[in-house]
Amino acid sequence: MTSEPSAPTTTGRSGTAAARRRVREAEIISATRGLFDERGVRDAQIEDIAKAVGINRAIIYRHFTGKEELFSLTLVEYLDELRVALEQGAASTDEPRAQLEALVEAFVDYGLAHPAFVDCAQAIMRRSGGDLLEEVSESAMFRLGQAINGCLSVLTRTIEAGAASGAFSVDDPRLLANMLYASGLGTLQLGRVAMLVSEDAPGVPRISRVTAEQVRDHMVTTALAVASAPRR
Repeated sequence: MTSEPSAPTTTGRSGTAAARRRVREAEIISATRGLFDERGVRDAQIEDIAKAVGINRAIIYRHFTGKEELFSLTLVEYLDELRVALEQGAASTDEPRAQLEALVEAFVDYGLAHPAFVDCAQAIMRRSGGDLLEEVSESAMFRLGQAINGCLSVLTRTIEAGAASGAFSVDDPRLLANMLYASGLGTLQLGRVAMLVSEDAPGVPRISRVTAEQVRDHMVTTALAVASAPRR
């Protein structure tokens, strides 16, 4: 008795195609990250990214809906690294105030070491949610949301622990974590510019230097003060 011939399967072929697609996407994101770190976000052009990968720019648009999506997924790489740095900072102590200080210091150190991260994060934050959803696929938005939440969750857990122990006075730890992240990005710009503007005399501006240590100390002091402020 002969057996019926089995139907041809395309699982292996389709799996290989999907794997190749993931590899190519990773190559494009890696090239984008490289240009961000080398030139900055503003000077990274699609043509340069394609050239770095060795492909035609049209191929990039086969993998990403556009520049915004590519930049969003590149930001995910930075955020994944930042999350690791924050987790290491949180693991350094169990005391909430010391832990919050360690988290802010880790955030500042990473931001100053990776200025393109700050630029990219701020560029994404300047867009409204509706605008982003029009230009970025749902899957990419999901990955970006996961990456941001991964960082914020580390901070939120510390604030929650501090509130539970009485070290902090916070009604909404998630809101505070988001506010510290957003305001921290802005303060990091000051650290990059490294200049303070003040008034030397009425109407006469004065430019002075600000150090990374001053920026770090300010952000730590501000975070602890806000977390410990009496509730209204």
